[in-house]
Amino acid sequence: MFLSHVSRAVLAAALITLPTFAFADIVIDDPYARASRPNAPTGAAFMMIKNTGETADRLVSATSDVAKRVELHTHIDQGDGVMKMVEIEEGIEIPAGGMHMMARGGDHVMFMGLTESLEQGGEVSVILTFEQAGDVTVMIPVDNERQPKHGAMNHGDMNHDATN
Repeated sequence: MFLSHVSRAVLAAALITLPTFAFADIVIDDPYARASRPNAPTGAAFMMIKNTGETADRLVSATSDVAKRVELHTHIDQGDGVMKMVEIEEGIEIPAGGMHMMARGGDHVMFMGLTESLEQGGEVSVILTFEQAGDVTVMIPVDNERQPKHGAMNHGDMNHDATN
């Protein structure tokens, strides 16, 4: 009888901790990073984030050793076709069973104060932090020659003032 109570307690504890493994529901597809020019002070990463789970999640932050500061950014229209980058302070929701495209001219991971160059053919380690899934480490290839494709946006002139 004592063992059955212990076994039930262990099983109950295991079931309670299962949601901590929710990172399996987040899939990062087609990631790449680029710098605007050689030895640039900033760079960006783009990717498709898929949530295969039954619960919405939110990308709340990102970190990387390649930059002094990493933020989630988007572009806002200032009028007359001029776009300005701003931080997405509330994070980015990834709906249950859905996806969110992080593309040039749209939402992206912004590296500010690069501590090393984003060299063609290299890789960048980035930790994406989600509310539900927790930390997801992604090795992102650097492709400074990549051209925008599916989901990429073209917003004309952009003001890359990361200070808002």
